[in-house]
Amino acid sequence: MRQLKTYTPRERNMYLFAMFGQNMIFSTIPMFTNYVARDVLFIPAIIVGLIMTIAQVWDAINDPIMGVIVDRTRSKYGKCRPYLMWAPSGVYVFTMLCFLCPPYSYAEGVSPWRNVGVVAWALIAYILFDLFYTAGDIPLWGITALMTEDEKHRQKLQANARIIGGIGGGLAMALFQPIALAVGQSLGSDRSGVIVTALGFLTLGYIAFQMAGIFVREKITTQNQKVNTFKENVQMLWSNRPFRQLLVSGVLATPRNILMLVAVPLVTYYFSSKDPGKALFYTALIGGGVFAGMFPAQILAPRLMDRFGKHRLYMWCNLGELPINLLLFLVYLLSLRLPGGLTHPAMLVVLTAMFLVKGVAMGLFIVLQTAMITDTVDYEDFTHNVRPDGVFFSGLTFMAKIGNGISTLLYQTLSAIVGMSGVNLMILQNMLNEGKIPREVMQRGGDMVVHRIAEGALTSGQIFNFFTMMFIAISIIPAISNVLALLPMRKYELTEAKLAEVLEVLQIRRREEGGLAE
Repeated sequence: MRQLKTYTPRERNMYLFAMFGQNMIFSTIPMFTNYVARDVLFIPAIIVGLIMTIAQVWDAINDPIMGVIVDRTRSKYGKCRPYLMWAPSGVYVFTMLCFLCPPYSYAEGVSPWRNVGVVAWALIAYILFDLFYTAGDIPLWGITALMTEDEKHRQKLQANARIIGGIGGGLAMALFQPIALAVGQSLGSDRSGVIVTALGFLTLGYIAFQMAGIFVREKITTQNQKVNTFKENVQMLWSNRPFRQLLVSGVLATPRNILMLVAVPLVTYYFSSKDPGKALFYTALIGGGVFAGMFPAQILAPRLMDRFGKHRLYMWCNLGELPINLLLFLVYLLSLRLPGGLTHPAMLVVLTAMFLVKGVAMGLFIVLQTAMITDTVDYEDFTHNVRPDGVFFSGLTFMAKIGNGISTLLYQTLSAIVGMSGVNLMILQNMLNEGKIPREVMQRGGDMVVHRIAEGALTSGQIFNFFTMMFIAISIIPAISNVLALLPMRKYELTEAKLAEVLEVLQIRRREEGGLAE
């Protein structure tokens, strides 16, 4: 039997390096939308939420269009690789423009048009970032199905991509805020600290991201396959039942990741009080629990998929995380009576253990999503002799970004409801700058005024509502999403036996039609 075509070690390494850089860039964006925009630039929370909503409406149009463009591409470089050559540059430029956005002003006499300009800057820069990110992200995942015809190699590459990407994203999430705080204190400006830190992370991420376009080659060609129209592709997306089930379930599951968006303000206001050392410690302790569970789960995911099957494992991930999410909110309520609250050593141990379990579920889930969408591409190739890598992987990108948008809108709306936006965040920042610890102020109880500035005052009751809202966001909302994500997947038709039949037929067909690149 002829040996299956697959990637070289250098191609594998450069692809994983690119995934590291791309995730490092992507993980800086929640810093902007959920921390910098609100807590450094002081753009009102509801406006930040609306910016994200508008951007995600654009995403709903942009992702499938980009998928169609990728699938219709025929070039000497292949289908996906051309976009990996130029998209990282646009991502770099417009992500940096997000962080260069000027601050919102509440001073008397300031023209309202100035703040309109601030909002327009943030919106346009984010939408353009998203355009170029999509142009790079869909081909970056789509090319994994074209780098090898060996399913086990493909699953291993995708699992490793999730691990390496998680490391890149995790480093950005863990280190961005402590570094920005330290740099900001040395420069005398929180905004300057954010800009300098963003420049460093984005430059490193850009250099790594560029490696896929330079070094990776496609092994499977689609030159002779039928090219669908946009309307046909949209119909194909919805008519492929396994893909449709995954897409609906994936969107319903996205609020489970809201922890990644709330982590920075939670660490800043509840745990560290803007101390760079404490910010690093608590981010590493809590985030370390998530990543300590996530990475081993991603490494073991291919073996677990072979042992138990993808669909069964997918369902277990949601069921296993559900009680942990509910327990998290109960632990927060119990901590209200403890000195130090959740900073009490016993509470930190419990929190870390719970985040470890959440990390296992999250790690398995994201590997399963990628592998199962690849299976639906093979299924479409099997049934209609069309390989829609770009269109179907646009669904993966769509789920990730629509999840970020839904989670951001939920968090910003809840923040607006409890009054933690704009001037009140300025007051909270002023408290931190004067060395007051909001968690300790909250535990005094009541609604007494605890801090004033010229623009307004803040009560202990408002701080309590703010912290309670954040813990609802990272516990109750994900628990609801765990349940909802199960509903579309109850009768998943692409079983392991069916998939084995699909892959066998495809390999025979490629050999007969000469569909493998030499």
